[in-house]
Amino acid sequence: MSALVANAGWMGWNAFLALVPLVLAHLLFGRRQRPRWLLITGGAVFVAFLPNAPYVLTDVLHLPRDLRHVESWVAAGLLTQYLVLFAIGFVAYVLSLVRLERWLAERGVSRRAVLLTDLSLHALCAVGIVLGRVFRFNSWDLVTNPGGLLELVRVPQPRTVLVLFVLFTVLAAGATIARALPTIMDRAVRMG
Repeated sequence: MSALVANAGWMGWNAFLALVPLVLAHLLFGRRQRPRWLLITGGAVFVAFLPNAPYVLTDVLHLPRDLRHVESWVAAGLLTQYLVLFAIGFVAYVLSLVRLERWLAERGVSRRAVLLTDLSLHALCAVGIVLGRVFRFNSWDLVTNPGGLLELVRVPQPRTVLVLFVLFTVLAAGATIARALPTIMDRAVRMG
């Protein structure tokens, strides 16, 4: 039971950070016209905070430690707690991207450019996740500690490139599957 309570603090904070890009997407990429300066500034903040949404998926590394030496009913609660966190993060990620895509499409941006934007954001999120998980940087470090971030700019090791590629693939494939799920489910219901 103590693991459930202990997780509430950091999971609550990570869930809050995962929802920030979704809130920003709704504020910035709605139907109302926004001043250009607000879109540029808000867009930069959106991109800086977007990795927080899928970042929660990497919190799975805490799960084995939490599951050690707990009763089965507590383990079920822990699994539920983690699944809710993962769902909040990934749904916030996908919905944030969908909101941006629709906003771009409404402004006549080509499908190719929207796809390129998506792929670029997946790549930036993969980098953001590594910066957060491995180097312990936060979104606000872009403003509060840019020097520390610049110190990390160097030729990445092959292992880091592999991790980035895997993260990029998971984000791109996961987002694509999540978007297709309603259509797949609808077809399955009609066929059944």
